[in-house]
Amino acid sequence: MKTRAAVLFEGGKPFEVVELDLEGPRDGEVLIRYVAAGLCHSDLHLTDGDLVPRFPIVGGHEGAGIIEEVGAGVTKVKPGDHVVCSFIPNCGRCRYCATGRSNLCDMGATILDGHMPDGTFRFHMGDSDFGAMCMLGTFAERATISEHSVVKVDDWLPLQTAVLVGCGVPTGWGSANYAGAVRAGDTTVVYGIGGIGINAVQGAKQAGAKYVIAVDPVAFKRETAAKFGATHVFTTADEAADTVTELTWGQMADQAIITVGTVDEQVVTDAFNAIGRGGTVVITGLANPEKLTVHVSGGVMTLFEKTIKGTLFGSANPQYDIVKLLRLYDAGQLKLDELVTKTYTLEQVNEGYQDLRDGKIIRGVITHAQ
Repeated sequence: MKTRAAVLFEGGKPFEVVELDLEGPRDGEVLIRYVAAGLCHSDLHLTDGDLVPRFPIVGGHEGAGIIEEVGAGVTKVKPGDHVVCSFIPNCGRCRYCATGRSNLCDMGATILDGHMPDGTFRFHMGDSDFGAMCMLGTFAERATISEHSVVKVDDWLPLQTAVLVGCGVPTGWGSANYAGAVRAGDTTVVYGIGGIGINAVQGAKQAGAKYVIAVDPVAFKRETAAKFGATHVFTTADEAADTVTELTWGQMADQAIITVGTVDEQVVTDAFNAIGRGGTVVITGLANPEKLTVHVSGGVMTLFEKTIKGTLFGSANPQYDIVKLLRLYDAGQLKLDELVTKTYTLEQVNEGYQDLRDGKIIRGVITHAQ
């Protein structure tokens, strides 16, 4: 069959909307009709060169849709099921899945290569194979993906909203609740209030943090953070540090969560200095893997028992936490609708990413024509 998709042919270039040939599902695969796709900053890392995938690649790794066909052996879902995609596939069998860390599933090791687990591709144009970002390619109207990449959700939930729990919401929420282990009475600082940082804010608030301090240079994002539970907002890390010192009587923060678009040495140093004894820095944002961005005093780290840790998917477990977060939303205990600043068509994908770069949106969503 044919499908339209937004494709990156090389780094440093905008997305191009083209028509591709799409193979149907093989064993263990499903055909999905995407209803919505989130505009996550991670796809910008491909255009900016921070992450280098195999080109050409269909963009998009935050998606929700309806299953149209299943391949042989698929029992997890059936045609007509509503699903949210996990950008980290989870097999349920490897050592990481078996020990409750399915966000680190072995299948996730090749997601930037864009091929299926067997090494083959489902998107084609002539003799060329096209990869799919995170084995999903949610910037396509339809895709054939692994059954290990989908999570069945309640069919009464709006997929245009549910799409957000495929990446940004659990990554931010889990950065606070799981990786950061925020507890009642803690002081938590969040650096960078985008689609992930805003959920770190509401995650810390839900966990009972006494003070949630948001740092972002964009006024619109600071205002939004206050609506999602931030008790204090600041433009710079230096301004936040003075208030953290005052609020905690010099004890400093319990957690500092880094969710900026591109992590650099300065924000890591600021976060490290903001936490007190026994505190934790959580690095959620990405940077070019070849760049060394963590340079701190080992002596201070030892004497003050400070921790610096990275987290993928907020250390959440996709099959459990995607459903959990949507149930919290359904119960009115998690804000999702309020996250969506603007919706776009597939042809407006580059406009949406420019709005993201310009700080005009918290989260943009592509709604596919039905």
